[in-house]
Amino acid sequence: MGEAAPASGRRRVVGVLGIGQVLVWGSSYYLPAVLAKPTADATGWPLSWVIGALSLGLLVSGLVSPKVGSLIERHGGRPVLMASAVLMAIGLLTLAVAPNLPVFTLGWLVIGTAMGAGLYDPAFATIGRLYGRAARAVITSLTLIGGFASTVCWPLSALLLEHLGWRGTCVAYAAVNLLVVLPLYRFGLPAEARHVAAPRPPRDATAAAAAPPPRGALHHLVFALVALSMTLSSIIAAVMSVQFLSILEQRGVALATAVALGAIIGPCQVGARLIDLLAGQRTHPVWEGILSAVFVVLGLGLLLARHDAVIPALVLYGGGIGLRSIVRGTLPLALFGPVGYPSLIGRLAFPMLLGQAAGPSAGALLLVRFGGRGVLVALLWMAIATLAVSAMLVPFARPSAGRLVRGAGG
Repeated sequence: MGEAAPASGRRRVVGVLGIGQVLVWGSSYYLPAVLAKPTADATGWPLSWVIGALSLGLLVSGLVSPKVGSLIERHGGRPVLMASAVLMAIGLLTLAVAPNLPVFTLGWLVIGTAMGAGLYDPAFATIGRLYGRAARAVITSLTLIGGFASTVCWPLSALLLEHLGWRGTCVAYAAVNLLVVLPLYRFGLPAEARHVAAPRPPRDATAAAAAPPPRGALHHLVFALVALSMTLSSIIAAVMSVQFLSILEQRGVALATAVALGAIIGPCQVGARLIDLLAGQRTHPVWEGILSAVFVVLGLGLLLARHDAVIPALVLYGGGIGLRSIVRGTLPLALFGPVGYPSLIGRLAFPMLLGQAAGPSAGALLLVRFGGRGVLVALLWMAIATLAVSAMLVPFARPSAGRLVRGAGG
């Protein structure tokens, strides 16, 4: 499955996908953190509805994710990722010209489709299809670059907002997707059907392989635990990405300072991923998932308990989220194996993205009713639940259990 691909080809794939992920995350998921309030102020639209449009977009991304995984399984990742860049540009241009809230929401529905086809999960599926069991280090390297998305794009969005306004910022990001991301994917990614083509099996073997392998109770249990732990962590990340700046502003922190503090998260994510790349490749992803949850619990707890401990709290939180992004791609590969990995990633993304869809709106309601402290309390309890569910996967980190899970689900 492409595992013998040369290192130079892997470095190119990591570079192309890494740059693409930074720009795509920055022009979609991370955009409302900077633009939501200015958009509401400039248009008079309710802030809850402006943020709610992102939730609807995330809902759409979750709905299309299983189909995206199947498309990558059949046709490879390059055409799917290219389509995502075009859809992202169309959605952003729709936001830029939106005369009313329904058209604005329509723009986010298009962006949601693009997110479902272009964020981490499709990128992981593409890497898994290319490199099979050797994908773990490639996934870690990709998230190492992708961790700079908020660090790069929050200040960039604030700068564009200052000079171009919120509509001009959307136009600028649309141009970035068409003029930078799309050509990167077109010319930088291999044509996977040729790159990973395996020898043609005999006709009888082809017929046997066409039937999906049976899935036993163990497979379904492990799938449910993985999906639940990742969904909970995705909700936490979604709420923090949208509400973090507002939480700090409620504490009297100026927007520019809040953006600067928020930018700490990116390097901490990158630092955790770098440690994993250098020293963590022999550790089972189950244990990395537990460590990620511990860091998030400690970070949110410190942020809640101490107003003067924002920086160390963000260091812990950023490290935990950074590890979780790696686990999102490597844990399913370790537990279920490379066969059918793109489709599996698409099915796992479905509940995660639905959770992310509900997160920002629920966070906004909590913020209005209970303030920033109420939001942090809710997130802390979710982080504790994530830790508990992650710990339930420990028995399946044993090689014998892993074989059973893969044998049950293919």
